[in-house]
Amino acid sequence: MKTFLKLLFAFIFLWMAVATVRTSMQVSLWDSWRGFSANPWAVATLYDAFAGFITFFIWVVYKERSWGGRILWFILIMCLGNIAMSAYVLRELFRLPASEKVESILWRRA
Repeated sequence: MKTFLKLLFAFIFLWMAVATVRTSMQVSLWDSWRGFSANPWAVATLYDAFAGFITFFIWVVYKERSWGGRILWFILIMCLGNIAMSAYVLRELFRLPASEKVESILWRRA
């Protein structure tokens, strides 16, 4: 299961990074904002994404012990979205000792 999750989150990380770079090379985020903000479904999707980012960040707050780490991850998640979220899960998976079950990734370390 650990290997599957590592592969899954590595795929998500790479897929989102490539999609972001490719899209950025075609059109600037700032230049596309006017048309994007005129579409109610695009705005609703953006709200949905940020609600998901905040939900994920609540788990990060629980996991991270230092305020510096919490602030850093907040900025990364809000700016990079799923790229940062998949990186965080990958970091936690690679920190997991081989003897621990994958479920323990959800809990704060002692």
